[in-house]
Amino acid sequence: MRVFVLSLWLLIATFANTAGAEKLVLGMSQDEVAITATFDGSSILIFGAVKRDVDPSEGPLDVIVTIGGPNTPITVRRKERKYGIWVNTDQVTVDSAPSYYAVATNRPLKDVLSNHDDFTHKISIERAIGSVATKLWTPDYQNFADALVRIRAEKGLYQLLENSVALDQETLFHTTIPMPADLTEGDYPTRIFLTRDGQVIDQIETSIDVRKVGLERFLYRLSRDTPLIYGLLSLAIAIFAGWFASAIFRVVRLR
Repeated sequence: MRVFVLSLWLLIATFANTAGAEKLVLGMSQDEVAITATFDGSSILIFGAVKRDVDPSEGPLDVIVTIGGPNTPITVRRKERKYGIWVNTDQVTVDSAPSYYAVATNRPLKDVLSNHDDFTHKISIERAIGSVATKLWTPDYQNFADALVRIRAEKGLYQLLENSVALDQETLFHTTIPMPADLTEGDYPTRIFLTRDGQVIDQIETSIDVRKVGLERFLYRLSRDTPLIYGLLSLAIAIFAGWFASAIFRVVRLR
């Protein structure tokens, strides 16, 4: 794998120096992640180069890399202590939030991306969470959105990885982005942005396929496609496990 990555890296570097305006050339260590029973997370190496045929004096370049999981609605609830117990008091449904989202940059995000381009391309974690209707009708929406980001950041599902992209001579770049164990199955859009003075001048997009495999895949599809059979099978396994444990206990006790 290392020999392949090094060879591809050298090929990209050669191609980047040939011709053309400032454009991105992308490489990845893998484009799929297999979730098994022993899966405890993964790391994706993303690397590439900048094709350039312009005067470097126009200003320094910056690179931003994002990986996002499938977008789904999610309900965020606020709990308050009343009469000695914790109860749900308010809730807000966020229309679209990525199950996983990571942003990696070569410098602090505020220094490499303007608010306008962040709003346009939805690059930052806060911009990646969308709920236009809820924002209009819920004055306290931002507090719920901040709570969602905080909770998922604590679980490693939302990550801001500033200064983690190595940009060599404004030509070659690479970064490693960790992915936690509890990933949601689906396509993970991967975007790379080339910026100058906070403005996006080029971007490229690909995707990472995250799928359950083997027995995990079978059980996952069974629970989604035929939930009744899945429930009955789970109940039968539980009954059998209880009976088997009881039988072993009786044998041990008789001895």
